[in-house]
Amino acid sequence: MTERSNAQWVHDLVAEPEVRDPAIQDLRQRLQRGIYYYLSRERSDLADLASEEIQQMSEDFAQDATLRVIANLDSFRGDSRFVTWATKIAVRVAISEMRRARYKDFSLDALTENSGDLKPETTNAMASTPLDRPESALEKQDVLQKINHAFEDALTPRQRNALEAVVLEGVPMDVVAERMGTNRNALYKLIHDARRKLRSHLEAQGLSPDYIMELFEQN
Repeated sequence: MTERSNAQWVHDLVAEPEVRDPAIQDLRQRLQRGIYYYLSRERSDLADLASEEIQQMSEDFAQDATLRVIANLDSFRGDSRFVTWATKIAVRVAISEMRRARYKDFSLDALTENSGDLKPETTNAMASTPLDRPESALEKQDVLQKINHAFEDALTPRQRNALEAVVLEGVPMDVVAERMGTNRNALYKLIHDARRKLRSHLEAQGLSPDYIMELFEQN
C-alpha cells in the first residue's frame, strides 16, 4: 500500500483511472483492516465467530465504507489523518450494517440485561473506536456508566425499551411500535417524553448534550 499525505488521498481518489483505481484499492484494504480490528477486538457479541467469518464481514463492510468515504470527500477538513477519518466512517458503516442484520430477529426483551443496563455490544460500540486515546476511552466509559444509571433511574421500563430500540439500536419505529403493541404516534410521544426526562437527569449531573456529542466525536 502506498503512503499518501492528506492532500494526495483527496487528489488520487478523484483523479484519472490509472491514479484513482490503485488509490481506491489501497483505501479499501486499509478500511478492511480497521473494520477487522474493530469486529475482532471491540465486539464481544462476535467472540464466537471464526476469524474467517470476521474477515469476510470486514471485506463486505469495507466495500460499502469505501463508497461512503469517496461520497463524503468534500466533508474532510484535514483536522486529522485522512485514514483516521476514513476508518471512523468505516466503523460506523459496520455498526449500521450489523444493526440492520438484527431487524428480523429483533426482540425488545433482549435489549437489556436484568440490571437494566445497555447490552454490552451497544456500550462497546459507543464507547470507543480502535483509534481512541486511553484517556479518551476512560472518559467515555465513565460517561456511559452515568448514562446507564440515568436510563435506569429516570425512565420507566417502557420508556427505556422504546428509547434503546429506536435511538441506540436503530430499529425502525414501525417495527418497535408493532412489537410494543402501540402505534407510531404514541411511540413518538413516548420517546419524546423519555428524551426530555433523560436530558434533564443528565444535565443535573453536569452532562450537557453538546459535551456528550463532542466527547464521542473526538479521536
